[in-house]
Amino acid sequence: MPRGLEVILGAFIAGAVLTLIDTDRAMTHPQFRLKLEAAGYGIFIPIFFVASGVGFDLDALTESASTLVLVPVFLAVLLAVRGLPALLYRGSIGGRRTAVAALLQSTSLPFIVAAAQIGMELGTISAATGAALVGAGILSVLLFPLAALTVLKSGSLGHALEPEPAR
Repeated sequence: MPRGLEVILGAFIAGAVLTLIDTDRAMTHPQFRLKLEAAGYGIFIPIFFVASGVGFDLDALTESASTLVLVPVFLAVLLAVRGLPALLYRGSIGGRRTAVAALLQSTSLPFIVAAAQIGMELGTISAATGAALVGAGILSVLLFPLAALTVLKSGSLGHALEPEPAR
């Protein structure tokens, strides 16, 4: 097993075991899960991102034009794979909110960083491809929420996307 993968797997298994053992949440302090989430989001996740940022290979990304082209391709794939399922909500929440949901669902960085690191450690993807994936993830986190806010604030796009009322 690649170095680092066992830590990710161990943390996941620890969470799963905690959920299985403490189903009624009576064995732990009432605020235990809240405190655990606070520690995770406040300490461990930032450390993960700092370590990932230090390891980000900008040289591999900018070394070749073909690698740079992968960034918008991966960004479009993120939007398609993670955003298109929002169309299932269109009947319930309307067109504008569906577009916003699609954009917000399409943001992804933690999973991409972890998957790229694992793929590079296993040798299944190159450093350049891993950097392009992470670059697309970074852009998704920066651009998609901004686009979602723009859609929310624009009345013209929102009205054009709203479904017609039922008759």
